[in-house]
Amino acid sequence: MTDAITETDQLDLLWGCDEIAAFIRCSRRQCYHLLETRAIPAQLVRGRWCASRAALRAFFSTPMVKAG
Repeated sequence: MTDAITETDQLDLLWGCDEIAAFIRCSRRQCYHLLETRAIPAQLVRGRWCASRAALRAFFSTPMVKAG
């Protein structure tokens, strides 16, 4: 197995809050809040937010559990 990143892997990533916000259809401010509070699956890479489209799809497609 090689460490080379394939084109498919690169296309799955969203770089920066603007791309992530557009993908999840929210405002930039809402997206920053979700990122800073770690409410969505993403991570900082050299000071820039990065998220996987597949991880976000999986996160938002799972049913939410009602608290209480």
